[in-house]
Amino acid sequence: MSRIGKLPINIPAGVTVTVNDSVVTVKGPKGELTQKIAPEIKVTVDNGVLTVERPNDEKQNRAFHGLYRALINNMVIGVSEGYRKSMELVGVGYRVSNQGQVLEFALGYTHNIFLSLPAEIKVETKNERNQNPVLILEACDKQLIGLVCAKIRSFR
Repeated sequence: MSRIGKLPINIPAGVTVTVNDSVVTVKGPKGELTQKIAPEIKVTVDNGVLTVERPNDEKQNRAFHGLYRALINNMVIGVSEGYRKSMELVGVGYRVSNQGQVLEFALGYTHNIFLSLPAEIKVETKNERNQNPVLILEACDKQLIGLVCAKIRSFR
């Protein structure tokens, strides 16, 4: 039995989880997320507890068991609490500013780098004197915020 997959997920108040034809939808105060899952994995919700079960011990099913449980757990946490990433730009002359959903980076190149963020991400920048600039990203989707942070790290 998968150690991760067999753990139940407690659904907090204000969060609803629905399962329809291999698609799990989680709605909460911070937003709504959906995840398509493999048809052989069974997801059940009863009395505020979500469980993920697999039909047999085949290698693929064992892998999916823990994977989908972790993805659904991240969705539940995201729509109830949200995710927050704080990134510090360390370098002489590095700056970041935002105008709406567009970030402008000054990273020592001859030109500034512009990055347009998805609408689901909230952004805040702090450029204080004698301190490194800080970029704060907030979203309910852990995968999306991780991808954006990786893209930002790839600039320098």
